Amino acid sequence: MEGIVGLLVPFILVGGVMWFFMIRPQKKRQEEQQKMLDSLQPGDAIQTIGGLHGIVDEVDRVNGRVVLDCEGIYLTFERRAVATITKKVGEVPTVPEEELGTNEPDVTDEN
Repeated sequence: MEGIVGLLVPFILVGGVMWFFMIRPQKKRQEEQQKMLDSLQPGDAIQTIGGLHGIVDEVDRVNGRVVLDCEGIYLTFERRAVATITKKVGEVPTVPEEELGTNEPDVTDEN
């Protein structure tokens, strides 16, 4: 009987470690994805899992669908097809300082 208990302890420990490092982070990602989908609103710029970029025109939470405006073409997708929100409504885009450059004009040597 002691041999069986001695064998079960490592299996239980391995199972606990697997749960902690694999299943727990996956649940956390699912919760973050669900929060992102719940925050969808018309005017948000999004990217679908297929790589299509568009502006949210309508969100149907009851049926789980979203209508995208892709330069005048309206497409209906399942809400779960939204991969990321690239720009929220009213969000001001920020440009890193490295891309801003300086206010001095470019000087070129034309000889």
